[in-house]
Amino acid sequence: MLGTGFFLRWMAAAAASVDREAERLTELDSPIGDADHGSNLRRGFAAVAAALEKEPPGTPGAVLTLAGRQLISTVGGASGPLYGTLLRRTGKALGDAGEVSPGDLAEALRAGVDAVRALGGAAPGDKTMVDALVPAVEALGESFAAARAAAEEGAAATTPLRARKGRASYLGERSVGHRDPGATSAALLVAALEEAADA
Repeated sequence: MLGTGFFLRWMAAAAASVDREAERLTELDSPIGDADHGSNLRRGFAAVAAALEKEPPGTPGAVLTLAGRQLISTVGGASGPLYGTLLRRTGKALGDAGEVSPGDLAEALRAGVDAVRALGGAAPGDKTMVDALVPAVEALGESFAAARAAAEEGAAATTPLRARKGRASYLGERSVGHRDPGATSAALLVAALEEAADA
């Protein structure tokens, strides 16, 4: 079973990973976005880590709901509302339980991903964070390691795609050949799950 401590470790691992990879995310965002994806997410996840440390919530769902709220209020661009929605909806789906099973988490995360898809209108193959999140959720029933591998594979597979949603879609054919920064940061969030489980 996964308790509140696991979810606090997940968010801490995600914040550390985003901080480490922020420059790479911004580099990926330069040719097809606003060149601010890494810096925006770094600011957002730093705020998440600070808020959770200051007043740690008592349940898994409350951890993710607070994290989502922080991201929405501190991250500019599209990534704040998208990541915020992902975590808030996942947290809401977990309810008030003090502990959840990996299966519960997989179901809740599926609800979160569905909310992201509804908000952004993106489907797999549109060259967005959805390309990493959908396969990750499918693989999560197997293991955290399988989810990480599926997310990474999904993110890598965005390189040859033409963007159909988000800022990169304005570039049309010129978006081909660039790995999607949103899918890359989504893969970091999924990889942090495995880190939290191993900690």
